[in-house]
Amino acid sequence: MHIAFFLLLGASLARFLLRHPWEDRSPWIVALSGALASLYLLGPVLGTRATPRRIAWLFTVVAVWMVLVVLAPSFAWCAVPLFYTGLRTLPPRAALVLVTLLTAFVVTAQVQLSDDGFDPNLVFAPPAVAAIATAVFVHAQRQADRQRALIDDLIRTRRELAAIERREGTLAERQRLSMEIHDTLAQGLSSQQMLLQAADRTWDADPSTARRHVRTAESIAERNLAEARRFVHDLAPADLAEGGGLEEALRALAGRESAAFRVDGTPVPLPERVQSALLRIAQGALANVREHAAATSAALTLTYLDDQVVLDIADDGRGFDASRAREAGVRGHGLPAMRVRAQQLGGTLTVESTPGEGTVLSVAIPLSTPLEVGA
Repeated sequence: MHIAFFLLLGASLARFLLRHPWEDRSPWIVALSGALASLYLLGPVLGTRATPRRIAWLFTVVAVWMVLVVLAPSFAWCAVPLFYTGLRTLPPRAALVLVTLLTAFVVTAQVQLSDDGFDPNLVFAPPAVAAIATAVFVHAQRQADRQRALIDDLIRTRRELAAIERREGTLAERQRLSMEIHDTLAQGLSSQQMLLQAADRTWDADPSTARRHVRTAESIAERNLAEARRFVHDLAPADLAEGGGLEEALRALAGRESAAFRVDGTPVPLPERVQSALLRIAQGALANVREHAAATSAALTLTYLDDQVVLDIADDGRGFDASRAREAGVRGHGLPAMRVRAQQLGGTLTVESTPGEGTVLSVAIPLSTPLEVGA
């Protein structure tokens, strides 16, 4: 629109100079044309908001243009860019008054240029052009307002979604932390309590057994301390932090719990998140065996298949009704926490148990691209 204004202003000045030899009004027209161009250049500097300076500038431009139209009616063609300038600067009603005033000046100028008397085109064409220009501007303004409203809605929705994601992330992290604490510190403290209670009962009758219980409790306390330090550092299992990998961590865990350990299949590298989850599940399962199963033996089996890794924990204890384990709160926090760990990695956890016939807990984690992305 700015380019169109300067093109129309230059064309009007050229037309006047070509059609009229140099005369008394020519210096005034040339000077006013330069002044109008200079004033128009100041517009972008003042911005587009309806400030007092902007409004004063607009009326100064219009006033200079009107003087030019009176001296040389051909300058009436500059009205269309001024239409848009007024519509952008003034409130709607004031802008319509300005457009009407500019249109009247254009009609008057066109009639003065006509040498053939009354011409309907010269009278009705400028109002039609003004109406079209106003309609186009109003439509564009409404579209811009809708677009701004849509953008505001999108920004607000994005902020709300971000807040929801943060809340969900906080809840998920709290759940994860509760599982970490249950599978490490809480299980270890429970084991220490049981061992110390057993040592207290046998201290007088069987001192050697009591000392063995105390040493075992001391070993568990040492492991718990390492877990707590690592937990504070980065919440990774202490056995894995030692750098031996999942197999070594499970073998060390099985040794501490007097359980057998076997690896089947060809080992493949596993994401740290998978290793941590499998180790935590094994810790929780063996803790349940120790506290609830009254088993004489337990075994861990880590199996690498083509598309998944499977960890089985079996014992020959008293067993339980496996169907009740699916009900919330039946067997405490352990089994639900294990199941959540497996589900977070796209895996499954199954429990097979019958009263008096032992228990087999099996967790399967897929070795696929979604898992690696989720890790």
